[in-house]
Amino acid sequence: MENYEKGPTLGEGTFGRVFRAKDKRTGRLVAIKKIRMGKAKEGVNVTAIREIKFLKELQHKNVIELIDVFPHKRNLYLVYEYMTSDLEAIIKDKANIRLKSADIKAYMQAILEGLAACHRYWIMHRDVKPNNILLGPEGQVKLADFGAGRVFGSPNDRKFTTQVFARWYRAPELLFDSQVYSSAVDMWAAGCVFAELMLRRPWLPGNNDLEQLSLIFDALGTPTEEQWPGMKSLPTASQVIFKPIAAPTSVSLRQLFRCDADAIDLLQQFLCFDPSRRITAEQALKHEYFRNSPKPTSFGDLPKPTVPFGEQAGERGGDGAGMADTDPNGGENGKGGVTESFLEGIRRSSFPLFHTKTNKVFTTKLRAGAPRC
Repeated sequence: MENYEKGPTLGEGTFGRVFRAKDKRTGRLVAIKKIRMGKAKEGVNVTAIREIKFLKELQHKNVIELIDVFPHKRNLYLVYEYMTSDLEAIIKDKANIRLKSADIKAYMQAILEGLAACHRYWIMHRDVKPNNILLGPEGQVKLADFGAGRVFGSPNDRKFTTQVFARWYRAPELLFDSQVYSSAVDMWAAGCVFAELMLRRPWLPGNNDLEQLSLIFDALGTPTEEQWPGMKSLPTASQVIFKPIAAPTSVSLRQLFRCDADAIDLLQQFLCFDPSRRITAEQALKHEYFRNSPKPTSFGDLPKPTVPFGEQAGERGGDGAGMADTDPNGGENGKGGVTESFLEGIRRSSFPLFHTKTNKVFTTKLRAGAPRC
């Protein structure tokens, strides 16, 4: 710590605290995450190890830079480039910030460039949401918080937990407890962020997993087996019945989002039910949406947040570097079988649920199983 002049605390989470600091050697502002090591036998938190590993591999203009890692007094310190705010602050500040179509295009282009870099390295982010998309003083846009990330694509992949992403950004295959998935889950989340940028509010804010599915189907239509082959074979998909709802027309979606047809086409490809047909980050960057007018705003001309990190940390939990932490709507506690979150949805949901074979109200017990990651 002798190389850094400590500044104000920017945020605090389960695993540690983030504070601003100045590198005495260069004068550069940085964000330092202090991670509590715990007892000697416990070692370094696995979330921190994952984040260090991935950020050392990912050297990209749209991914947060990990500058240094060092131990000090039984704590581990991760030093990041300092970022002034996040996309959530921009979305919420409707009173002071007007988002133009070109601004939204610039944000989405940067997000997709970052995701494309992750996926080229076979890394799933698994926690894409507005407050994990950080903004720099010169308008830079960068993905952060890789604590939930995982490598994918190996034929020896074990089953993953479905309790990733904040619920509002969680793909339907995860909500149906699919333990085998790929980078397509990141693309669903990117689509939700795209919708949020256009609406200036979360589009599908479910309170539990079943309500989340209901909101998705209300908004996009109930998928059929033709639209999503294999859907009914997912662990919990056959145990509930949703009312058939027709998919919205492009015209109705344009009226809702007040955007051009190319934006709606891209949004629909992000939010394709079948993961195997969902657009990839590389494909999305080649979509006509990014070629058509208006051109994306240059980073230096993007809106600046009115309140930087630190000043609102108590309210929003901003941290300047992307806090690797557990989320009440996500986390790393998935178990085998039907998830606790799914069961909680059944207990709290207000719409009727029936067993597909007996036509009785659906009930089940949580089955024990090997932990997934």
